[in-house]
Amino acid sequence: MIRLDNISKQNGHQLLFIEASASLLRGEKAGLVGPNGAGKTTLFRMITGQEEPDEGLVLADRGISIGFFSQDVGEMSGRSAVAEVMDGAGDVSTVASELRALEAAMADPAQADDLDAIIERFGEVQGRFEALGGYALEGKAREVLDGLSFSQEMMDGDVGALSGGWKMRVALARILLMRPDVMLLDEPSNHLDLESLIWLEQFLAGYDGALLMTSHDREFMNRIINKVIEIDAGALTSYSGDYEFYEQQRALNEKQQQAQFERQQAMLAKEIKFIERFKARASHASQVQSRVKKLDKIDRVEPPKRRQSVSFDFPPAPRSGEDVVNLRNVHKRYGSRVIYQGLDLLVRRKERCCVLGVNGAGKSTLLKLVTGTTEPDDGSVALGGSVKMGYFAQHAMELLDGERTVFQALEDAHPRAGQGALRTLAGCFGFTGDDVDKKCRVLSGGEKARLVMAVMLFDPPNFLVLDEPTNHLDIATKEMLIGALSQYEGTMLFVSHDRHFLAALSNRVLELTPEGIHQYGGGYTEYVARTGHEAPGLHV
Repeated sequence: MIRLDNISKQNGHQLLFIEASASLLRGEKAGLVGPNGAGKTTLFRMITGQEEPDEGLVLADRGISIGFFSQDVGEMSGRSAVAEVMDGAGDVSTVASELRALEAAMADPAQADDLDAIIERFGEVQGRFEALGGYALEGKAREVLDGLSFSQEMMDGDVGALSGGWKMRVALARILLMRPDVMLLDEPSNHLDLESLIWLEQFLAGYDGALLMTSHDREFMNRIINKVIEIDAGALTSYSGDYEFYEQQRALNEKQQQAQFERQQAMLAKEIKFIERFKARASHASQVQSRVKKLDKIDRVEPPKRRQSVSFDFPPAPRSGEDVVNLRNVHKRYGSRVIYQGLDLLVRRKERCCVLGVNGAGKSTLLKLVTGTTEPDDGSVALGGSVKMGYFAQHAMELLDGERTVFQALEDAHPRAGQGALRTLAGCFGFTGDDVDKKCRVLSGGEKARLVMAVMLFDPPNFLVLDEPTNHLDIATKEMLIGALSQYEGTMLFVSHDRHFLAALSNRVLELTPEGIHQYGGGYTEYVARTGHEAPGLHV
């Protein structure tokens, strides 16, 4: 359906693609992977015709429809979320707007002379609207928005009043309702809660078109894709299978290439040694010449291009008392909405509690109560002895001083640390070379999240409270963070929609329900096994 034929593309001084080729066939669901800045978004833009390759061709089958969801959703306001979603449904939305115009014309006394022609056209358009499933369209739009966790009130309210994250969901819903022949999704799993993520996963599994998507959620990728297209050093390489298979295959290919490289290097060293030893002897002249010619003709094996994988080791955190935080008979409401009524909760040392609950259940509120960012209306929240707390909140990224550089932000937070230690820390969190001199105001969401995390973890607290810490992180940084936190000796209380993160780090689950907190020992994996569902809103 889509073919990239020997494409080359340069962005400024950076060569993104060098005579690269790949294809996407009907029914294929492909994950597009590669390091940040490798050219994933540029590739999407070339497929949609927003950019042209410098060389080569981007070919699409005639007549196919392509839907593209990107992080840049543009302006939305002045109509309801349902109307905004229906507007993206392709032909049917064009027919719907003509139908509305004809209805208005029939009721307009100024057009009474043309009424017969208007009625005749209305009949034609209505027939076309019905054939395209137009009358079921609003129901389908509401179904998609419901799957993405919209309440009826949000569906019917002005889309302009929604936050950026919810507008992203509206833009995503437009593409899903459209059901194009080819769907291009750039990070669709960002800004989704766990219930919406699982709903989207099931929707895409049942979608019969071709899909090309990027995602920083490995579990989400694994459940959907049957092919991986990797961008690496200007080349496109395709692998059949899911993300896990791709990782294993890539590691195996690297190992084989390394072994091949080492064998060739050993052979070359032996030949060069022979040439050096006998080049001055006339008796060996012909042998030396033939070996020199042989070396000239050999195709050199390159060593595998190694991805820079960073690891972060926690300095040991000071030990806290056994009771880390104790909530007793806590009441909390916002206006008429009751969040907690008589909540009791004790978190003990070394527990890693993940907090689950449907939208509005009070997950972030619980974290705010524990960290003292919000006060209970009644009851008490008490931290235990020797507790040193670190809190990662979404708003923490907005508190960075835009005029300070990455390195200055680290220095401000840890003035006594040596430059070398801070540079190492910056490197662990993906800030290498000139990246440390970037001003905070130009950082992407992912870069800001990494910087806030680096500031917090350099001198580690013994109680970490994390609200969606992986929201903007790529897969490699998430793996580094999981590796670091699995060695962490302190206590954790966290909210995350990343199932890989939840399963790897939790040893206790707190499920928030209208009846109170249900607690499960053994972590997220045991919770799934015991309840039969991956999220509280999915009781099926």
